[in-house]
Amino acid sequence: MVCATVRKGEECPFMTAQGCSYNGGICHEIVEKCDGCNRSVELSSGWYCTAYPDPSLKWKIGNCNLASHVASALSTTKAKINPLKASKRRNR
Repeated sequence: MVCATVRKGEECPFMTAQGCSYNGGICHEIVEKCDGCNRSVELSSGWYCTAYPDPSLKWKIGNCNLASHVASALSTTKAKINPLKASKRRNR
């Protein structure tokens, strides 16, 4: 349904005939960590996330999994090689 509270005129999965069904009844503004994300949009009442109604909960445990401005660093760990098996492979 179309939002009638904060994001007037935009589609919202939490909007029902009785009003906003999200906890608290409204979407919450983005937090500082969301600055620079492609999913943040400026509306007349402030900056809001287009993907999640309460962005502070996404950042509570760590990085937001929807953040487009945060690059996840993959750790490359070298696998332990059994020296006995490695020597047998070399002898083939």
